[in-house]
Amino acid sequence: MYGAIFGDIIGSRFEFDRGPWAKEFELLTEECNWTDDSVMTIAVMEALMNAGKDANTDTIKAECVKSMQKWGRKYPNAGYGARFIYWVHSKNPEPYNSWGNGSAMRVSGAGWIYDSLERTREVAKATAEVSHNHPEGIKGAECTAAVMFLARNGVAKEKIKEYVMKEFGYDLSRTVDEMRPLHKHDESCMDALPKALVSFFEGESYEDVVRNAVSLGGDTDTIAAIAGAMADAMYGVPVGIIVKGVQYLEDDMSKVCSAFQDFVKDEMQMRWLKTKILKQL
Repeated sequence: MYGAIFGDIIGSRFEFDRGPWAKEFELLTEECNWTDDSVMTIAVMEALMNAGKDANTDTIKAECVKSMQKWGRKYPNAGYGARFIYWVHSKNPEPYNSWGNGSAMRVSGAGWIYDSLERTREVAKATAEVSHNHPEGIKGAECTAAVMFLARNGVAKEKIKEYVMKEFGYDLSRTVDEMRPLHKHDESCMDALPKALVSFFEGESYEDVVRNAVSLGGDTDTIAAIAGAMADAMYGVPVGIIVKGVQYLEDDMSKVCSAFQDFVKDEMQMRWLKTKILKQL
């Protein structure tokens, strides 16, 4: 459940295209910290728990606005974009047609909870639309959550890649090595999603995927958050990274992460029980 958050923390010290443009670097150092990516990921997790698994999209949106504003105001200096921080402090927050990668970096909670791909995409879209209602912003959120759903349900990477290319149309023709020399700081979904996706498809473990993402430079914390969420759904996060990574979080952040983990486990247990009962009928 920590995939996006630890990707953000690992990539944080290289944000704004400060390198390393290579896969060899120390993962977690004293220079690392959480950013707006982690704050908003936690906010959306909290919102989805508060809304409940079966909530309609209006309720999900209302809870997202409430939670995102609460967390954004509590941690106002986390590195938000100018338009988003205005949204955070607005009395009547409205979507502002953003195609920024914020919609994709915060959506990972939606990738864990729901029983179907269609419902996962529906909720991902709702979490994006409260601010990032441009088609590219929505697409980035839906794609991230969809990849997570497929990965955690055991779908092979080749099949996931086929689905992504068919449904979302991202250009995945270049390898990580081919992308790396083209590094630049770009905060759009159009830039972040292909980089995160290729990092995920080429990676062989959670750590390898995050290293791929950070090595591309540019908006490293967000690319690593998106790729890390996907990798978490397929591989899980290694215990060593979890033990060290949670030390960077504030107490209130850790509490939400723990609660979300329990929430997902409870949902999985309920699904298992329902399936068992149905088989006995």
